[in-house]
Amino acid sequence: MSQATTTFREDIATRPAVRSRTSKKLMRWGLMAGGVLAVVVGGGFYWLSSGRWVDTDDAYVQADSMVLSTDVSGIVASIPVHEGQAVTKGQVLFTLDPQKFQIALDNARANLAQVRLNIESAKADYEAAVRDTGAKQQQVNADQATYGRFAALVKARAVTQQETDDARYKLAADQQAVSASQSQARALLAKLAGNPDIAVEDMPSFKQAQAQVAEAERELAHSVVRAPYDGIVTQVSKLQPGMYLGASSAAFGLVSTDHVWVEAEPKETQLTNAKNGDPVEVSFDIYPGRTWSGIVESVAPATDQNFSLLPAENSSGNWVKVVQRIPVRVRVDMHAGDPPLRAGMSADIDIDTGHVRTLSDLF
Repeated sequence: MSQATTTFREDIATRPAVRSRTSKKLMRWGLMAGGVLAVVVGGGFYWLSSGRWVDTDDAYVQADSMVLSTDVSGIVASIPVHEGQAVTKGQVLFTLDPQKFQIALDNARANLAQVRLNIESAKADYEAAVRDTGAKQQQVNADQATYGRFAALVKARAVTQQETDDARYKLAADQQAVSASQSQARALLAKLAGNPDIAVEDMPSFKQAQAQVAEAERELAHSVVRAPYDGIVTQVSKLQPGMYLGASSAAFGLVSTDHVWVEAEPKETQLTNAKNGDPVEVSFDIYPGRTWSGIVESVAPATDQNFSLLPAENSSGNWVKVVQRIPVRVRVDMHAGDPPLRAGMSADIDIDTGHVRTLSDLF
């Protein structure tokens, strides 16, 4: 067999292997290109669709809550509620012994009545002083006439000089009495604020006594503590009948059942397009598989860092940039028959900002 024939046969034998290697290379490059294309397309789709939703599991149920107290001191008389009881606005939660408050109120009312009598008496005293001044002025007029006659008769020796002097001294004494009576009338008038016809209710002393009555009534009213809103009482056992409760001392807690919301804290980078009024889907760890509708009530104007006790000081240059979280308040739409939400429950939220990204945002 010739060498050419042998070479031809070898070429024929190696052609399938070459074609196989070429096909594998093409397939490999095709798969690589397809993988890159899939990543680009998938990444592009994710980027285009990811700008609409803001989701976080850093969210918890919040509710209006307060520690009950009162601004008066006293002995606890009764506690007509028990731990975990649902109460309505205005319902009595606990009372203090009203005896001392009632005594103070009775004393203030008695003082008010006495002040009224004192004012009426001052008016009568002023009128009497005015009349007394008029009577004494008439006496002065009579003394003046008597002295005038005696002064004329003494020259004719019809009366003695002593009688004339006595008339003059009596006139001077009665004139001083008139001055004293006028001063007394002015003093009484000053006690009536310069107006003898002033109404009793307009007198400062009466207003002061009225204020004392109002304060005593307020303290008596505050000896009965009522629920400021619908809610559930808690830690009631901290207060017991017979205890002395000082003014502003904590009694027990009240958590609202009406005003409940979700406080979420997404990262600042997630809130680019979030705004008040955006719809929200809310789920709670305690109720798996169930979602509630809600709405963004407000996005906080500052991060929690701004309100911390020791805020970060970055002026030194030695600092690490940390993505901040901004509080977002979500109102949850509750309906009849929904299970209760309690403060502190964990939640997940998804905010629909309605923003749709486009390819033009890349440029």
